[in-house]
Amino acid sequence: MAEANKLPRRLYKYRGFSHRLLDMLVADELYYSDPGDFNDPLDCRPTLDANLPNDQLEQVLSRLREQRILAEMQAAAKSLKYRGPKTIDHIARHSQKDAARLLDEIRYHATDPSYEIADPLQSLLRQYLEDELLRRYDRGIVSFGVRATCPLMWSHYGDQHNGICAGYSVPAEAEADLNKIRYGGSRKVMASDVAMMENDSAARQRVDEAVLLRKAASWRYEREWRLIGKRGAQDSPLELEEVVFGIRCKSSVKFTVVQALANRGRPVRFFEMREVPGTFHLRKYALDTDELGASLPRRSRAIFEAFENLDEE
Repeated sequence: MAEANKLPRRLYKYRGFSHRLLDMLVADELYYSDPGDFNDPLDCRPTLDANLPNDQLEQVLSRLREQRILAEMQAAAKSLKYRGPKTIDHIARHSQKDAARLLDEIRYHATDPSYEIADPLQSLLRQYLEDELLRRYDRGIVSFGVRATCPLMWSHYGDQHNGICAGYSVPAEAEADLNKIRYGGSRKVMASDVAMMENDSAARQRVDEAVLLRKAASWRYEREWRLIGKRGAQDSPLELEEVVFGIRCKSSVKFTVVQALANRGRPVRFFEMREVPGTFHLRKYALDTDELGASLPRRSRAIFEAFENLDEE
């Protein structure tokens, strides 16, 4: 899926302070999120252009449905340690029957006289094809920006400057896994591409990009790149190089993160975000970790202990 676009020198991940942030930094993990949880409900939600005759749409839907049911039942049989030709034959027959039953139901519902559209069968086939297509893309996504100084990114994803921005370099072996988002254009996926995507790499790329790598033009400020993989926490394929703290980030958070990464095998550089006086721009400056460590951690009662012996003088 990766396009022939030059990768930026750094990729940045904005986060608020949480246990997941500490996992990301200390355990060197990245969390691949379910696209269904994204703040944009149109992200990873393409629409299908039914540019094939209904009989071909039925064939495509039947194949996608059969493949999904087959894969789900094979996974269940494996977990239950069911093996043998009878099990394999049963799974195959059940998958075929399920797909055939679905098509029968769609054809029946398409005869409902209450539909006020020209081709109810095509409309229903399109809806079910969209659903099956999205079920195939049960992947997780990690989103990155290319700047640590974007005010909107700090406000939207960096807990209004109370959080951090982690900067990563991209090892050569991870370059092919990064994909650049394309903004604007159509959300449509051609049914003809879906029909050919298993045997035509160009068609598969067009479908992949439409489903996973396209967003509305209004999100262009993010200049987003994506890692796509198995959902949940995974070892990071990128190299953590720097941590930038937001303008409002508390000293205790800075101290916690700096101490947590103190013994890391590859050192991390620390910065703090500051405003550029008289402008709306931001700039990062090196964090004085020595000064931070001189005042933290502390005990609130230590100040009382300093005056304990005054009455004896």
